[in-house]
Amino acid sequence: MTPFNKEAIFSDETMQFVTPNDPAPGDLVEIRLRTLKDNIHTAQLHICGNPDKFLMNKTASDSLFDYYTTIIVAAENELRYFFEVDNIFYNKGGIHQNLDPAYHFRLASGINVPKWATGAVMYHIFVDRFKNGDPTNDVVDHEYAYLGVTAKSVPWGSDVQMLDVCNFQGGDLRGIMQKMGYLQSLGIEVLFLSPVFVSPSNHKYDIQDYDYIDPHFGAIVDDSGESLRFEKVHNRYATKYRHRTASIKNLEASNALMVEFIELAHRHGMRVILDGVFNHCGCFNKWMDTQSFYKDAGYPPGAYHTEDSPYNSYFLWHKHKWPNNNDYDGWWDNSNHPKLNFEDSPELCEYIMEIAKKWVSPPFNADGWRLDVAADLGRTREFNHKFWRAFRVAVKEANPDAIILAENYGDSSSWLDGTQWDTIMNYDAFMEPITWFLTGVSKHSDESRPHLKNNAMAFENAMRYSMTKLNIHAMQSSMNQLSNHDHSRFLTRTIGTTGRHNTVGPRAAEIGTNKNILMEAIVFQMTWPGAPTVYYGDEAGLAGWTDPDSRRPFPWGKEDTNLIELHRNLIGIRRMYPVLKTGSVEFLWTNHGFLSYGRWDDKQKIVVAINNNPKPIEVVLPVWKLGVIDGQMMQLIITCDDGFHRDGIWYHVNKGELKITIPGFGAMILG
Repeated sequence: MTPFNKEAIFSDETMQFVTPNDPAPGDLVEIRLRTLKDNIHTAQLHICGNPDKFLMNKTASDSLFDYYTTIIVAAENELRYFFEVDNIFYNKGGIHQNLDPAYHFRLASGINVPKWATGAVMYHIFVDRFKNGDPTNDVVDHEYAYLGVTAKSVPWGSDVQMLDVCNFQGGDLRGIMQKMGYLQSLGIEVLFLSPVFVSPSNHKYDIQDYDYIDPHFGAIVDDSGESLRFEKVHNRYATKYRHRTASIKNLEASNALMVEFIELAHRHGMRVILDGVFNHCGCFNKWMDTQSFYKDAGYPPGAYHTEDSPYNSYFLWHKHKWPNNNDYDGWWDNSNHPKLNFEDSPELCEYIMEIAKKWVSPPFNADGWRLDVAADLGRTREFNHKFWRAFRVAVKEANPDAIILAENYGDSSSWLDGTQWDTIMNYDAFMEPITWFLTGVSKHSDESRPHLKNNAMAFENAMRYSMTKLNIHAMQSSMNQLSNHDHSRFLTRTIGTTGRHNTVGPRAAEIGTNKNILMEAIVFQMTWPGAPTVYYGDEAGLAGWTDPDSRRPFPWGKEDTNLIELHRNLIGIRRMYPVLKTGSVEFLWTNHGFLSYGRWDDKQKIVVAINNNPKPIEVVLPVWKLGVIDGQMMQLIITCDDGFHRDGIWYHVNKGELKITIPGFGAMILG
């Protein structure tokens, strides 16, 4: 028997080690463990809370490994398990005498994440800043006032301002529709749109009407208009909306355009996820109506104006509602984001459930919801879970193939039990660790931690730990973003310094960027488990500090074509190799500023190497861990100072080792 080799021991929750890996309660499930050939005496499986040990039998071998299996029964709830190998224990944390239970494997029953979401390439669009496809629906200057500023239309390409909420650059649904061919050519499989429902802001996270698409994003067919009338309302200027945006004809035309939009996306092979903002609404909403828009239009009075409003219970009033009518609960104390009081409003709950069903049902047929600040909804965690269970029932009954994808930071496992969310935006096990490792600054570019830059051990530990919080299906469909609307652009983070729009100015976000580091990050994004999600403009070279500067308009006509081609090629590789969507992942060798890992299953083997040091590095990688002993592996793509290359160079594997040289600030994929 060969000396004990702990590096050869491996298992995970992918299909090659758990069959089936999406069981229903009561199903028989085969669990597998890999060891070096003829290397151990016994293997046993432990289920947490069960005093019995399950003996594992050696059922298969190849030239390098033995495979041990046992059969267990899937439970109603999630099972946590680990292995014992010759009196030493193994879980996701590795081989140890005393295991940390946080790293135990998960077998979740009844997890029905839509199959199309597994590893899908997504594209996140902040609608006002993608493309102006219909100038006739643009905001008219001084059309209304919000947060003390008046709405205005600004030229495409204008610098983002600090108080940018009412500056509209004209992006709309027609603009996206005109670029469907471009998105399809990139290889995009899913579109995620920032909120599109009626709202006075350009970001629309303060929804005024959940039932209609905002005509400034949709269609204006009735432009009768009326003269503007400014009023002084609680020390802020307000105005009626023009009839062009209040008109039911425009609202219905905008909804009809959304039907057309989703149909077009589907014809181009792309799904559509909508942004669901249900924790709070906007103060313009008819339920609150702080600026009397609906009151003057003949609707029932909003809760802001009278205790007799039919919507009084929709909000939580801290003291007396009248005359202290500003004293309502706002999300993070923002009075323009009134927090919805679901606990006291069964009618409100029912309404939101109907909205949840409406947009994923005919004639709209959206493919799911991204849930804004989903863990914040409600006043207690108990109610939050109750709400999302009901929400899931509503959505899945309307469209069983719709996804429910939540924004959350920290441990999301209590929501990912098959009864609430399907998956999450992956901050903890993707955006944050890769940002610290490659740049040494935070995802907001407002904090520097030099000790984390190039710290491979810290990166690997962070990834392993945070990934333990996700079941395999949530992990494989999690939204893996480098940038988004709330954080700085990744290209700006490559500067390695902190800053914000209001402290150093927008131009500083562009000076000293390192595109090679961004290319390393893109290689990582497109080869790591999850759903790689491109934030609009990242592929074109957009820079920007955190919100609002991360919401710059797409630079049509000034794109970085090399970066676009890199995205197109990497997405092509990802779609060519299914192992990048569903295969196992394991680090091969890491060092200061250097990462390498493998993605493999029984059909395909992929090696990824990333060098975040300024000089080239020659390495010998233990690809035997992937089951590759000899033969050749081809360089599928390499990034370097002059961009990227797909030369198809072959590298020889000698006794399970692969010798390669990675350029400074470069990355390589081999297969």
